[in-house]
Amino acid sequence: MLGLVLDQDNPSGITVKEVELSSLKPNEVKVKVKAAALNHRDEWCRQGKYPNIKNGVILGSDGAGVVEEVGDKVDKKWLGEEVIINAANFWGDKQEVQSGDFQILGMPGNGTLAEYVQVDASRLCKKPAHLSFEAAAVLPLAGLTAYRAAFYHGKVKQGMKMLVTGFGGGVAQFAAQYGIAAGAEVYVNSGHEEKLKKAKELGVSGGFNYNDENWVQHALDQTGGVELIIDSAMGATFADSIKALRPGGKLVFYGATLGNPPMLDARRVFWNQLTIQGTTMGSDKDFDEMVEYVTEQGITPLVDSVFDFSNAVEAFERMAAGEQTGKIVVKI
Repeated sequence: MLGLVLDQDNPSGITVKEVELSSLKPNEVKVKVKAAALNHRDEWCRQGKYPNIKNGVILGSDGAGVVEEVGDKVDKKWLGEEVIINAANFWGDKQEVQSGDFQILGMPGNGTLAEYVQVDASRLCKKPAHLSFEAAAVLPLAGLTAYRAAFYHGKVKQGMKMLVTGFGGGVAQFAAQYGIAAGAEVYVNSGHEEKLKKAKELGVSGGFNYNDENWVQHALDQTGGVELIIDSAMGATFADSIKALRPGGKLVFYGATLGNPPMLDARRVFWNQLTIQGTTMGSDKDFDEMVEYVTEQGITPLVDSVFDFSNAVEAFERMAAGEQTGKIVVKI
């Protein structure tokens, strides 16, 4: 079968090549992949910036498709089922935190950017009927991360004022959509006016361009301070973000694309009783609840663009440019 593998000897960092599948284990299923979505971890692997990477591994954490074969110990009911794949492996038995064995599909094990993927049957979930394969493929990693950030840690509820930073990325767009569906008063920021416009089309209450040095004051003037911020950047933006929180507020962050904050305004944090909470993808419980929520609310993810498998390198280049609004999908 064809698979897109990490190839650090290639100038592009990736290669589409023939890959041989291993024998199907008793608890595994083989899924014909219809669509796969890119995540930043795929691009970081391509750039050699992700830990413990190795050449020859098929990239991709997100995917949707049809079950074509099941192992001896797998219920035959899965045959022919349209599914999405939970990319979070070995979370463990604690809802509060992942185990030391936690892994994400697509590195160090083979992922979804291939004609077929083999996974443990426990990783399967029926595809929401209202979603196309392309839309469903973007759910697993970003949808799960946003769900845990918004609901498990953020306790989003009706009337809450929340700010989602860096709107346009996959997790951010899900967090905004979840908040809107929950009846929260959702605000976003971005450095691109067209992304702010798209957010307003989704139903956010307001947007702020973080390239404006007065964006925090604009946010305070409009909101009086938000109760929750969901962030992925950290770095130097952290100092501004916590200024936008009202006393007793919480900042939940799922990444640090801009690195560690250069300073911590500790006095503001303790005096205003602020909470700074880290988060990752999520447990199997989070995943099941996320899919149920998306189905019940009829949420349709934002798909920025769809590329044919033969143009997968172009899809990666678009992700590297950071201009997408929503998720980038590769149609297999």
